[in-house]
Amino acid sequence: MTIHNLYIFSKNGTLLYYAEWNRLNKSGITKGEEAKLMYGMLFSIKSFVSKISPLDPKEGFLYYKTSKYTLHYLETPSGLKFVLNTDNVTQNARELLQQLYREVYLEYVVKNPLCQLNEPIQSELFKLHVDKLFTGSPFFGRSM
Repeated sequence: MTIHNLYIFSKNGTLLYYAEWNRLNKSGITKGEEAKLMYGMLFSIKSFVSKISPLDPKEGFLYYKTSKYTLHYLETPSGLKFVLNTDNVTQNARELLQQLYREVYLEYVVKNPLCQLNEPIQSELFKLHVDKLFTGSPFFGRSM
């Protein structure tokens, strides 16, 4: 099982945080351009899911899978968007994203008076705990 990268977006699409671990293929564009593409794609997929769903989509968009990777998605009630790309073996990474929100984001960003909400996260303590959470996860592994 492999975790490739993580994006955290604000409600209005600002990239608050990005990290990567086992990402072999680089996009060839800047991190900012890649983040804009990712946010635009998420916006489009969420819109498509809400319009095309035959049932009331309470949870909405949760993940999508390609032949190469799975994108896991969590949106909080305040509009924060957590995006995690993993290999296709990884199942139920939503719980890991919820744990990231509860145990790391709330503790080291929201409760930190030095962190400005909706601004890119600069806290080294936050970065340390994100890395600790993901590298300690059973989903974390090395690409083959």
